[in-house]
Amino acid sequence: MKKQIALGLATVLGISVFAACSPKNDTADLTPVRLNEVVHSVFYAPQYVAQELHFFADEGLDVTVTTGNGADKSMTALLSDSADIALLGTEAGIYVYNEGKENYPKAFLQLTQRAGNFLVSRTEQPAFAWTDLQGKSVIGGRLGGMPELVLEYVLRKNGMTPFTDVDIINNIDFTSTAGAFTGDVGDYTVEFEPVATTLEQSGAGHIVASLGEASGDIPYTVYMSNDTFMKDHPEIITAFTKAIYRGQIWVDTHTPAEIASVILPQFPESDLQTLTTIIERYKQQDTWKTDPIFSEEGFTHIQDIMEQGGELEKRVPFTDFVVNTFAEDVVANGIKQ
Repeated sequence: MKKQIALGLATVLGISVFAACSPKNDTADLTPVRLNEVVHSVFYAPQYVAQELHFFADEGLDVTVTTGNGADKSMTALLSDSADIALLGTEAGIYVYNEGKENYPKAFLQLTQRAGNFLVSRTEQPAFAWTDLQGKSVIGGRLGGMPELVLEYVLRKNGMTPFTDVDIINNIDFTSTAGAFTGDVGDYTVEFEPVATTLEQSGAGHIVASLGEASGDIPYTVYMSNDTFMKDHPEIITAFTKAIYRGQIWVDTHTPAEIASVILPQFPESDLQTLTTIIERYKQQDTWKTDPIFSEEGFTHIQDIMEQGGELEKRVPFTDFVVNTFAEDVVANGIKQ
């Protein structure tokens, strides 16, 4: 690596623990819930709205959030009972299911319906086409992880063979990819927000394409919990689903600037204008679900992507993996904002 990691990007991604989302000194009558999120990103805006506007506390929950910085790490937290609920990529749960575990985690709430990362180039490319990656190098993601699988899917969709037509770099930790890019590694890098915009604002890169737009509807990130936890604590899962649903509705019915002003405390290293720009970009590509029900069509699509990437041992039945009961009940009963 030719340069020291720049831009304070470690600060952007290195935050590991966030305070409980309920009002201070008002948690005595609330039920504690441990939530592990795969990464702290504007990509999960509906959750941060639920935290900042105290939707969780309204539903009787005192939610403490930790960050895994990787779907494998968030899944480990769930399996080791270090978390009650995890927000992570669907693929992590599919891998565990195929391992044959009895008390395997199940998905009960879908948050996003598009990939949330962007392709960043070293130069401006206003007329960018995916075929421009032919013969180039791209900093991708962990092999078997959703960011990497979606990148490979998009390349194949555009007539290229990953690792043959395009050199994909996979040996860099998730939290260090942007720093490596600023240190002259790769011609392109794939980054989540707010890191992609941070690179652009610093002049180190230029966002040239959205993987979310290129790959279509996918249940990219979902909330999961161990089967026994859901059976033992249905009231917690219902309350949690209500709070997130309120966040989804709020995000859907408010402007990017309004959303940015609410979630700004979650990103103290950012500013209102930057967050507004990021949220506008996410809204334009229809990133967020407007209800918590997990799409079966999207589940089929994500397994198609995993299968094409050589990472799917066998197809997982939708009804074995997804518990839509809580989400369907919450939607049917309606939500008062």
